[in-house]
Amino acid sequence: MKDTQETNLSQDEVKVEETKSPVETPEMETATDVVTDVTEEAVNLMDVSNLSKEEMVEKLAALVDSYEEGIRGEVEALKQAYYKLRHNEVEEQKKAFVADGGEEADFVAPEDETEGKVKALLTVYKEKRAAVLAEEERVKAANYALKLQLLDQLKALSESQEDFNKLYVAFKDIQQRWKEIKLVPQEYANELWRSYQTYSEHFYDLIKINNQFREYDFKKNLELKTALCEAVEKLATEPDVLSAFHQLQKMHQQWRETGPVAKELREELWARFKAASIVVNKRHQAHFEKMKEAEVANLQAKTAICEEMEAIDYSALKTVKDWDEKSKEVIAVQEKWRTIGYAPKKHNQKIFDRFRKVCDDFFERKGNFFKAFKAEAQKHFEAKRALCEQAEALKDSTDWKATSDKLIALQKEWKATGGPTNRKRIDALWKRFNAACDYFFDQKKKNLAPQKAAEESNLAAKKALIEQIKQLDERLEPNEAIAQLKGYMAEWNQIGFVPLRDKDKVQKAYREALDKQFDRLKVDQNDRKMQAFRNNLTGMSGGEKGKNRLFSERDKLLRQYERMKSELQTYENNIGFLSISSKGGGGLLKELERKIENLKSDMALIVKKIDAIDENLE
Repeated sequence: MKDTQETNLSQDEVKVEETKSPVETPEMETATDVVTDVTEEAVNLMDVSNLSKEEMVEKLAALVDSYEEGIRGEVEALKQAYYKLRHNEVEEQKKAFVADGGEEADFVAPEDETEGKVKALLTVYKEKRAAVLAEEERVKAANYALKLQLLDQLKALSESQEDFNKLYVAFKDIQQRWKEIKLVPQEYANELWRSYQTYSEHFYDLIKINNQFREYDFKKNLELKTALCEAVEKLATEPDVLSAFHQLQKMHQQWRETGPVAKELREELWARFKAASIVVNKRHQAHFEKMKEAEVANLQAKTAICEEMEAIDYSALKTVKDWDEKSKEVIAVQEKWRTIGYAPKKHNQKIFDRFRKVCDDFFERKGNFFKAFKAEAQKHFEAKRALCEQAEALKDSTDWKATSDKLIALQKEWKATGGPTNRKRIDALWKRFNAACDYFFDQKKKNLAPQKAAEESNLAAKKALIEQIKQLDERLEPNEAIAQLKGYMAEWNQIGFVPLRDKDKVQKAYREALDKQFDRLKVDQNDRKMQAFRNNLTGMSGGEKGKNRLFSERDKLLRQYERMKSELQTYENNIGFLSISSKGGGGLLKELERKIENLKSDMALIVKKIDAIDENLE
């Protein structure tokens, strides 16, 4: 039998509903920390990360289908774990897309049917929870009205003078019905409980009840409350702090529903229960204080990351390599960010938005760089492709000299055509370009091999002829010697080309050998030049283009003659202004006369050369 005369009972109508604070009665005094609310961060501790997406959907569907109070934490944990897993999958797909050559800006995450299921289940959950909350509010209001009725009945009992047995039965019936009525609006809970306590105590104080019943009820309640004290004291060693806290709330509810004990034991028993509760509650508070400290440290770490990203010197990122290396650093920073836990709630979204903005800014700048890079690379690609096509068009040419010059010029232009490029594409073009050049020069080498052999033979012949000129018999008469030299000169002109590397050297040796013989024979310089010119005419007039070369040489000589003629006229005009008597006039006059004589001699030689050309043309 329960008795309600325990006036020091202070834990009345304690109920923790999600983020609401527990109700405190005046009697709680120093025990205000016994029960605190469950913060939303506790949801993050529920470990569902080892589940697959399908298992998460299945578990969420089961929770929503069999909806009941207290599943909010599990639903929230499943939701966060699912979207974290989904986010990681999308990031991996994005990396794979970029690794395959795609652009990050072009990446579109593929649809995932499980995401649609999750959204649908969350919508159903919200609807069910809203309906439950609405129903709960309606029930609370109805329960409040019922408890008011019970208080009126209890008040009437405490003032009644009827038979005790009848009153006691009615009182126990009210107690039972009061206990069965659970939820009431939070704002009325304390007032209801105080009124209930007051009227219950009046009933015990004003009505003389049977001491046997009273002592039996007190003893039974003492056993129950002692067991509750022991259970709460064990919670101090419970490894799961959150579980201990939730169990404590249930035990407070049981304490409240358990009747009073003997008056002399009330304070001591309540003090024991309260002290054990405070230990559990302080562990709970310490746990969340530690979480808050960690969140502050996380905010500092994330702020440092944002500052590091914001300090990037974009002016130093000028090449693809620079951007690639910096991208790796940024991705590493993003990975580091993911390892850092939540920041304090009021800062968490702000610091994330700051980090997101600086990351978006980096990748936008990177995209703009590569867009410009690709445009410039395409420009250089087109230029090199044009060179490649030109080389391929020339590779089958047999005009060895002209084509060689053109291909060498193209090779120089290829080297000069720099700028950003796509290495794979340019390497492919280079192979085409180089193959065309190699093909031409291989063909040239094959076709000019006989020519080189002939040039070496001509070089040997010219060296032998030079030796013959040097060893000309000095006993010959001048006319015979000159005639023999002319024969050598004619023979020289009949010998073909020599290797280009030896051309100047052998020509110099030839001229020196002739000059030495002509000097010995005292042959006039103009006669030497005329003889050499006639010998050259012989080689010049041969072949299909012989006449064209003769006409071209004749025109050149005529232009040279006219220039000399004009120069001679200038000298002859100037000589008339000079006075022999003037200071220094004699030396200048002699110099002019010498130049005039040389010009006349040169002009006479040109006339002879033109006549020789005309003879060959006839």
